[in-house]
Amino acid sequence: MVVKNGVMEATQPAFALHHNMFVPKKMFFTKGVGHHRYELRSFEMALRDAGIEKSNLVYVSSIYPPECKMISRAEGIKEIVPGMITFAVMARSTSNEPRRLVASSIGCALPSNSSDYGYLSELHTYGKTEKEVGDEAEDLAAAMIATTFGIEFDEEKSWDEKEESFCLHDKIYKTLNCTQSAVVEKGGYTTTIACAVLLF
Repeated sequence: MVVKNGVMEATQPAFALHHNMFVPKKMFFTKGVGHHRYELRSFEMALRDAGIEKSNLVYVSSIYPPECKMISRAEGIKEIVPGMITFAVMARSTSNEPRRLVASSIGCALPSNSSDYGYLSELHTYGKTEKEVGDEAEDLAAAMIATTFGIEFDEEKSWDEKEESFCLHDKIYKTLNCTQSAVVEKGGYTTTIACAVLLF
């Protein structure tokens, strides 16, 4: 940046400035479940199960950044240090109703061109299986990216039918999900979480 007549002006190309912004370069999925007689402790146990309990989490909304590399959970957790401000898209479900099925899921839709952005969706439900919730989360993410690219789709079709049509379109690379389900244990709370953790 330079100052001309009291005004700061950019000296770098717009592309270079864009890539110097606060945009995550890596992302990993993780999930966990926790049981405890106190709700807050059940959430803490779920964070521990997911391997991100040492982070100071900041919840963000649902854009998969351009040029973002997806890494494994093991690789991602190695980059987290205690007290680190960590940005995450999180889905969370909690209940203390015995035998109730709870689930949390992050759906992801990735573009074919890595310089485009994708979508992450958060879904928390009750009474649905892990596969049902995962498919629904993928459906949400795929629908969002489809509208971005102007792809027509039928909301009433089953996920299998929509997935097939999305996969045939050259602008969508793939969809996936990270889902955690659990049955609530008697005498306390059960919490499930699913997260997309963003790193710089």
